Parts: sequence; C-alpha cells; structure tokens
Amino acid sequence: VCQVTHLEPIRNVSVTGGFLGAGILVLVVVVLVLLWSFCQRRYLRISGRYKLHGDRYCDAEDPPYKFIHMLKGISIYPESLSSSKRIVRGIRRADRSNHDRERVSAAATGKGMVLVDTENNILDVPGQLQMSHLVPPTSSGPAHSQAHLERALPVRADYCCLDSSSASSSQTSSKTASPFTPASSEPEPEPEPSLGAISLAVDYNFPKKALVVTIVGARGLPAMDEQAGSSDPYVKMTILPEKKHRVKTRVLRKTLDPLFDETFTFYGVAYSSLPELTLHFLVLSFDRFARDDVIGEAVVPLKGVDPSTGRVHLSQQITKRNMQCDNRGELLASLSYQPVSHRLSVVVLKARHLPKMDMTGLSANPYVKINVFYGRKRIAKKKTHVKKCTLNPVFNESFIYDIPPELLPEISVEFLVVDFDRTTKNEVLGRLLLGLHSPAPSGAAHWQEVCENPRRQISKWHNLSEY
Repeated sequence: VCQVTHLEPIRNVSVTGGFLGAGILVLVVVVLVLLWSFCQRRYLRISGRYKLHGDRYCDAEDPPYKFIHMLKGISIYPESLSSSKRIVRGIRRADRSNHDRERVSAAATGKGMVLVDTENNILDVPGQLQMSHLVPPTSSGPAHSQAHLERALPVRADYCCLDSSSASSSQTSSKTASPFTPASSEPEPEPEPSLGAISLAVDYNFPKKALVVTIVGARGLPAMDEQAGSSDPYVKMTILPEKKHRVKTRVLRKTLDPLFDETFTFYGVAYSSLPELTLHFLVLSFDRFARDDVIGEAVVPLKGVDPSTGRVHLSQQITKRNMQCDNRGELLASLSYQPVSHRLSVVVLKARHLPKMDMTGLSANPYVKINVFYGRKRIAKKKTHVKKCTLNPVFNESFIYDIPPELLPEISVEFLVVDFDRTTKNEVLGRLLLGLHSPAPSGAAHWQEVCENPRRQISKWHNLSEY
C-alpha cells in the first residue's frame, strides 16, 4: 500500500502566488494608464488643444459639439449648417457670487447664449430672449412673471430658445417644428411649371379575378434635396374610393428619373367594377431624419381603360397635392387638469378602425407619440408601448405634465398614431391635435371643456387626420 502525501500547504502557496501575480499585473496596468493619460493631457495643454477647468473655451478653436459627436462616431453638424440649427451651448456657472458677471459676459459674447444652472437644473435665458417668438412683449412686471412661468415648463435643453430672427427662420425652414399653420399667412408661392410625370401599366387577370398594376417609373421630378440637387423618390398607391388596397414601391436613391418597374396584384377586384375605380399615386422623397417630402400626386380614373385585350400603358402628369386621405381611424383620449398640483393628465385609452399601411395588407403594429406644445414650441414628448398586429389597439397608458394654470390656454397636445416597422421607416397612420388652435372643432371643444372643468377626467373619441 502506497503512502499518500498531504499536499494542502503546497496548493495554498500556489493559489496565494497566483493572486499576488494578478494584483501586481493590475497595478502595473493602472500605473501605465495613469502615466499615459497624464502625458496626453500635458501634450494637449502645451499644444493649446485642451483647456483646463480654469481656462475658457474658444469657439473657433475647439467647438464642443464636434467633439461630442466624434465620440458617437458621426458628425451631424456639418460646417454648412446655419447657426440656428446648432444646439446652443450652456455655460456652467462657477458660483453664486459671480452670477451677474457671467450673464453680462454671456450677453456681450453672443446674443443667443443660454445659461444652464446645474445646481437647480433649470435653464436661464436672457430676458429679451425668453419665448420672444411666442409671447408678445409687455411691461417689465408681467414679462418677468411670464418668464418665470415659462421656465417652470418641462423644457428640455435641446429645445432652448434662440433669438427671434433665428427662431422665425428655423420655423419657416423646418418641416416638423410646429403642428399649426402660421397665423400670418403669407401669399402662396406660384406653383412650379411641372412636377414631372408618372408611367404605369394596367392589366387584368381574368382566371384569378385580379387587377394588375405596374408602376413603371417617373421622369422630370423636382429636386427636394437642395444640397445634393436630387431626390430619393418612392410612390404610394391607393385604389379609390374604398381605399382597401394600399401599396408602395421601394426607395430609389439620388435620381430625378426613377425606374421602379414594380407590379402589384389586387385580388378580389371584379372586372365590372373597374370603371368605378380610380388609382391614386402619391410621389414622395425619402428623408432619413425628418418627415418625407411630398413631391405631388397623380390621379388615374379607370373609366375608359379596357385591359381585356392586354396591358394598357398610361402616363399621367404629377400635380400639386390637393387630396387629403380621410378615414384614418379614431382615437379615444382622456384629459384632466389638477389646478392645485399644476398637473395635466393625458390618458391614451384605445384606437379603432386604423388603416392597413403594410404592403402585404397585414395588420399594423401601432403605438402613439404624444407631443406637448407651448404655442408653437414643443416642450415634452412621450410614447406608448407598441401593440402587435392589431387595427384596434388598447393602450390604457397615462402621462403627467407639470403645466402652470396661467399657461394652460396656450398648451396643445398632439397625438401621432404610428405604425412600427423593424425593416423600414415607421409610418404615421393618423394625427390628432387637442388645443385652442386645433384645426378640428372637436379638438378645440375638448380642450375648452378640460380648461373649464378642472379635476374632471374628460374622455372623447376623435377622428384621426392625415399627418
């Protein structure tokens, strides 16, 4: 019988040595990182490309917005962007004692500067700039109280005010800045002489009782991207008057003469009903960062078109859009205001009869985006959860907003019912605006009832309009 030797002390020594080696390795790595960062910082300071906390930043030498978005891997602020579209920089106050000196220096260096008080987590805008494009100038007393109320709104840093000239120019150039039409309506510009033409082919499959429509392409489209001098066009097609069939083509990049050559087959369309049908084409230009631009529309009545002998080729001029698709469904929303706590409660209950926007005709995956506006300025945004594969979703989600009672008449709530899509861009199914400036009488009446009956939860159905 062999004698077994006890090896426990040797194993303990080896484990202890391993831990010591790992600790020494970690310590060496930390020391090397600290030395590298110290040398790098000293080099940048000597070269003038890095400012310590005691020094001031120079906008020309080191604009911070470029550095932030370089870390994200993308520069979304090219040099060609106007200053009105850049996020206004915030200046951190050193202490309370030099508050007035910092405001004077900020006013001297730039008119559009916004001060950020990190201790109180509020925005401090110079008096002549606070909501200057929303509220008309009044006397000093009311102006001060109005500015105090406006600062109480849940305004985010990226929505901070600019000077009145830049704000007005950004409102006219931006497509999603306001849910309203301007109060001072300017004369409409003269329509362009031509928006191009769309080519299509119509056929009928008698064995399958199906209407076959081929969108061949378009020519002579206007350039919606001024910088690139081109467009990213695609076409949406709807069969009127029932609007049961909705399809769209793929997006073609950077072309004014797109060639789609896409064929769509609509089953269950009787040949005898063709004279009563109309093909509606909506030509758009895709925009990755904003709402897609509408180039125009083309309406092709099938009365007089006889596809019984074979494919019929047609061409139709694209005109300025004047048809608004209705029957977008309905949304049930409930609102109440608590004057004591200054809280506006918005409840998205449910929707019904939403349209099928999918090319395959399947049910949508809807959710609701809620935007709160003060005047024409968005001050808050929220959204509900996505409801899968349904045209009659039930949300039952509530949202709370802090709104002073004096500003309640200027508040508007926008609801956007959106179809979620993992592969393509999400599409807005319909829109509802509640407020005194609502284009729909029901939206203005609902908001008026909420203002006149505090502490009451008021629920109403509303028809959705096109976005």
